[in-house]
Amino acid sequence: MDIIFLGIVIFLFLLAIFDLSVGVSNDAVNFLSSAIGSRAATFKRVMAVAAIGVFIGAAMSNGMMDVARHGIFRPENLSFYDVIAIFMAVMVTDIILLDIFNSLGMPTSTTVSLVFELLGATFVVALFKLAAPESTLGIGDLLNTEKALSVILGIFLSVAIAFIFGTVVQFLSRLIFTFEYKSRMKWKVGLFGGVACTAIIYFMLIKGVKEMTIMTPDLKAWIDVHTVPLLMYCLVGFTLLMQLLHFMKVNVFKVVVLLGTFSLAMAFAGNDLVNFVGVPLTSLAAYQDYAANGSGDFQGFMMGGLNGPAQTPFYFLVGAGMIMVVSLATSKKARQVTQTTVGLSSQSQGDELFGSSRIGRALVRQAINAFSWVNDHTPGRVKLWISRRMDTSVQQTEEGAAFDLVRGSVNLMLAGMLIAWGTSMKLPLSTTFVTFMVAMGTSLADRAWSRESAVFRVTGVISVIGGWFITAGVAFIGAGIVVCLMHMGGVPVMIAGGAIALAVLIRSHLRFNKKAREVENDTLFQTILSTNSEADVWPLLKIYINEKQKMFLTFASEVYKDVINGFINDSGKLLSMAEKSLITEKDVLKGQRRKLTLCFRKASPQTAMEKSTWFHLSNNMAMSMTYNLRRINEACKEHVDNNFTPLPGQFHDSLSAICQEVCTIFREAVTAVDDNNLETIDILRRRCESVKFELSKNSKDVYAHLHNGDASDMTVAYVYLNLLQESQELVTSLRKMLRAVGKLNLEPTRYRSFSHINCSI
Repeated sequence: MDIIFLGIVIFLFLLAIFDLSVGVSNDAVNFLSSAIGSRAATFKRVMAVAAIGVFIGAAMSNGMMDVARHGIFRPENLSFYDVIAIFMAVMVTDIILLDIFNSLGMPTSTTVSLVFELLGATFVVALFKLAAPESTLGIGDLLNTEKALSVILGIFLSVAIAFIFGTVVQFLSRLIFTFEYKSRMKWKVGLFGGVACTAIIYFMLIKGVKEMTIMTPDLKAWIDVHTVPLLMYCLVGFTLLMQLLHFMKVNVFKVVVLLGTFSLAMAFAGNDLVNFVGVPLTSLAAYQDYAANGSGDFQGFMMGGLNGPAQTPFYFLVGAGMIMVVSLATSKKARQVTQTTVGLSSQSQGDELFGSSRIGRALVRQAINAFSWVNDHTPGRVKLWISRRMDTSVQQTEEGAAFDLVRGSVNLMLAGMLIAWGTSMKLPLSTTFVTFMVAMGTSLADRAWSRESAVFRVTGVISVIGGWFITAGVAFIGAGIVVCLMHMGGVPVMIAGGAIALAVLIRSHLRFNKKAREVENDTLFQTILSTNSEADVWPLLKIYINEKQKMFLTFASEVYKDVINGFINDSGKLLSMAEKSLITEKDVLKGQRRKLTLCFRKASPQTAMEKSTWFHLSNNMAMSMTYNLRRINEACKEHVDNNFTPLPGQFHDSLSAICQEVCTIFREAVTAVDDNNLETIDILRRRCESVKFELSKNSKDVYAHLHNGDASDMTVAYVYLNLLQESQELVTSLRKMLRAVGKLNLEPTRYRSFSHINCSI
């Protein structure tokens, strides 16, 4: 039996290696977004600075391991078997939970999931213990309720604290430097850089170094005694250094951003490493204690040894840091610049990742009313002074940046300070949400949420926080269910759970690779948004529009073929697959419309005015064809699902011929768009008329069949008639779309008035 438990511990370590890799890939945006969003340095330089911070932070993270050892449960009253069951349930639940949330596209947090998985699994094991007839324990003897409550409060309060501090600090920083900060840095920048660097040094070095395994008690005591003098020396020294760098024409804000990236990366590693390796390291310590003193009694040997402080070997921490650095350097996901945080905090409008919600609209309306009240009761001189200091029309961002270096500096400095403070207090704050809420607070203070984007961005913030609460609930319940099964089923269920987790890992990896390919295929959109020359926008935009049109025409051809085959062959499976594809395509078209509308804003006014009309017509016709296909599929699927009379054989050949002709036109339309052949497009538009004539002729045949047929054929004949009529509308929409395609492929004309443009179909 002992060898099985050793195998479980080894398996937990293998899962930890995967968690380290995926965790860095998922959370890299936390410490990369501000430096990348403000364009403080090249991507490679930012990655190098972050990698150094991650490695050092991992080496300093020993103190956080106590959360997994005795932060949630009281190990002296739990047996070795209980502890192993809890840890195995936590790891299996964590993998399944992350896979589900990633599949749904919902935000999650490794810190929140770890804490609530430990809490849920321990709670269920405690119920088993309390239910035993010989038990004399209470819930407080098994659950470390006081520590668990402080951990939970620390996590949830960090959201409000991060948002408030981000808003206040950024507002004050903006009043000092304004958006025209480059001309106002003469003396202020030295003091700002000195304060920022001193704060980072205090929280990241003084608080962090004290937890390293190489620190001696005497050195820790010396640091405690001399903290204030050290801070004063740092403040004076860094202030003079930053002022000197400014006189040497060095951008101090870039220095602060890079130092902040380093500190936040170090805080991330120090705070979040426990989420990935805390459980396996604690399980190893438990196994070593059991192997040395347990005498084979895994049900009766108690884990009181875990009450001691974590003494993680330094080579474990170094190894974890190396894995994190390699993952950061090689991760494709970490290289995706346009992330949720950058999008929601961008100073200008961009591709809003979230829609509008009732809660978001209500909050924005209340905020507008509150601002109006404050504005009415503020003295005129104060309003005028603030308005001059907060004038966004003179902002000085780097080329292609989402926001300026002042906000990037505050984001990194403040987030690193808050996370490091939580780490020093042994509170596993969620790095993801502290960073995110600081960025949201600073963007709000910077007036980045305009009337046009506020609803979408507030909805995004609500979605992220809502995902956090869902994570907590699902993690608690899921870990409780899994540990219940393992506790009752024993070691075989633990092995089965490990096999399931392994299968989920493989599926998640394959799914991520597929998603990464889809993201890479949309890089042209980001290229267009980052293009500053109006003359360069239209050639790129035309290529992008053509690619999307070809993708839709190919999709429509395939779905139409599947629907017809499903109806002819009485196949509900084909019709169900078509239904799912059509529902997804509707959202795809809406997203493309929003993205391309943003792209047209980058083009010249003449091009935007002339071509946007034809683009919207093309998109509307694509949406219309989607609705045609959905109506055809809906009627056919209902008929097939109810096992009604199949389509009579006499109509099979004619319907197959119609399907082939329609699909041929769609395929040739793809080729015409690809070749930019206007002559072929005109020929195809005339062929659409002949296909409509054939469809009308078939409709007349159906009417004749209805007039002469028996009652058993009435239902299927009506479905067939609906199919033919909707197919006519489908071909009509295709004809109009081809008209728009032809106009879009023409080079923009130059004229003073647009009144004579012929937009007829």
